Amino acid sequence: MDGASLTPEQEKLNALKQILPEAFSEGKIDWEKLKATLGEDINFANERYVLNWAGKSDAFKVLQTPTTKTLIPAKGESVNFDETENIFIEGENLEVLKVLQKSYFGKVKMIYIDPPYNTGNDSFIYPDKFSESKADYEKRVGDKDEEGYMTKDGMFKKNSKENGQYHSNWLNMMMPRLYLAKNLLRQDGVIFVSIDDNEVHNLRLLMNEIFGEENFVESIIWKKRYGGGAKEKYLVNLHEYILMFSKGKDNLDPIFVSNNQEFIDKYYTKKDEKFVERGPYRLQPLEAAKSMGERKNLVYDIPGPKGVTISPKRQWLWSKERTLKALGKNELDFNQDKNGDWTVNIKQYLRDENGKEKELKVTSVIDGIYTQHGTKEIENLFDTVDYFPYPKPSSVIRQLSEFSTDTDDIVLDFFAGSGTTAHAVMDLNKEDCGNRKYICIQLPELTEEKTEAYKAGYKTIADISKERIRRAGKKINEDLRMMIVDLELQIKKLEFELPTDETLAEIQNLKSKITNLQSQDTGFKVLKLDDSNFKQWQQIEGKDAKVLEEQMKLFIDPVSASATTENMVYELLLKSGKDLNSKIESNDGYYLINGNELALILEKVDQSIVTEVMSESPKKVIALDKLFKGNDQLKTNTVLQMKDAGIEFKTI
Repeated sequence: MDGASLTPEQEKLNALKQILPEAFSEGKIDWEKLKATLGEDINFANERYVLNWAGKSDAFKVLQTPTTKTLIPAKGESVNFDETENIFIEGENLEVLKVLQKSYFGKVKMIYIDPPYNTGNDSFIYPDKFSESKADYEKRVGDKDEEGYMTKDGMFKKNSKENGQYHSNWLNMMMPRLYLAKNLLRQDGVIFVSIDDNEVHNLRLLMNEIFGEENFVESIIWKKRYGGGAKEKYLVNLHEYILMFSKGKDNLDPIFVSNNQEFIDKYYTKKDEKFVERGPYRLQPLEAAKSMGERKNLVYDIPGPKGVTISPKRQWLWSKERTLKALGKNELDFNQDKNGDWTVNIKQYLRDENGKEKELKVTSVIDGIYTQHGTKEIENLFDTVDYFPYPKPSSVIRQLSEFSTDTDDIVLDFFAGSGTTAHAVMDLNKEDCGNRKYICIQLPELTEEKTEAYKAGYKTIADISKERIRRAGKKINEDLRMMIVDLELQIKKLEFELPTDETLAEIQNLKSKITNLQSQDTGFKVLKLDDSNFKQWQQIEGKDAKVLEEQMKLFIDPVSASATTENMVYELLLKSGKDLNSKIESNDGYYLINGNELALILEKVDQSIVTEVMSESPKKVIALDKLFKGNDQLKTNTVLQMKDAGIEFKTI
């Protein structure tokens, strides 16, 4: 309701929509479809199976436009900056993904994102002004208030359902980000995307296009709540989706949860006293849901209890040979109802005949974890639920991480929100002594002044996310200390027992666990998206020689006025393909990156510094050209010496 009266034109359109809904697209008449519906001029142009929408070609241009942005460290907002390998990046995620392309190409094992669902109440970024100049675009998306925070007018557009390109705008936002994200995945990597019914249909087609339909793995159903709802007009909606795609399905290992005790306790509830060594079991019907006429070899009689013979109503799942073999191994369960009819079930034991545990495949339904759990997590950390409404429970992401990552993998989330993914990764590491690392990206979206979060000092969503990670890390550290105390008590108890080989081995195992727990990484580096530390060449329109001369003068010193040495170090290591956890060693006059992988000369230079740098045998050296000003002989000698030593040398 917008308070405006209904025009005759709109009234007719509404009436036509009731009669011919198939002739409308995003609320507007599709004239080609209307003609085809009416049987006139049925000739669709460029027929092929493809997902298309308004602005798709321009979205590709946005994807392919390189960025000059960089990331600068914010040590004061970090926790244990110099030692941690977890990363939180504050900035617009499209630009950040572009910045990360060279350093993290093919390195990420798992991506999880929870993007805007396009409900009509979302505010999200989409490239809606492709015709404007690059300078105007950068100015608009970089609009900031007096304190340096991005403004809503500059960064956000409310995509209401009345918008003429409602779905197109959302697709324009998602497409370039997913393409860039795919580049960062390993060949055996996977991506999970949370979504609901508003865009699940478009997302599936979009991801088919980007990742390949053959790399679709599963549409996971998350039962997000356990109760009903009074607001639903039709059915009570209890679920959302998590689409799972792989980078290359052929490289994806089978997914099992044989050690998931929660899963076992929930589904393997029956026990057989005669076969204790096989553990608990669950029942699955032996009778198939298909008609009897489809496979005649699956229609046969089974000898049941008390001398009865049992025939299927349709057909059995197994062949007669396999069924009789299972019968001999006590792997069938017979049940007679009050009408005297028999049913046959398969006993799925946890272990085989030799007592070896079977591998259990993950199911496509997440149940027992609800939105209320995510709300409770925020309440436990902040003593309030008002800072971030309806966050995803960390246990959902933890469950995805558990079956799709190994203990040393990288997990990426570029719609970080309240920081749930970071929380989930740290929590999973605590449980299995893992060393997974996360990269979380969150836009500094302004919180509303009337909200409790703003009043508490959290001016942006990124501020809430960072504080949530700090508090979650602190709580996990407390849990780790308690776990270590418990293990130390177990060691003391074992030390009083006879020093058998088994006892000594267990003591050593417990000590190893303590070492792993003590080395858990609950810190994080904060970096922020910012302009380059180096002046960017601006295209000059026309042939004004004086203007060109003035611009050339600027590039005698390419370093921008706001640049710092530390910020230049991070920009150059990123643009040289080194990751954000590279080891940076500061020396008098130069920096070494990852030992001898890269050397940076950014503050001063003389022959002694050049000699010292060369003694480290770096593979590549980058120096500021302005440092050689007035000493052309030193620059010439440096170039020759580096060349003779087989060292790549560049100046900027």
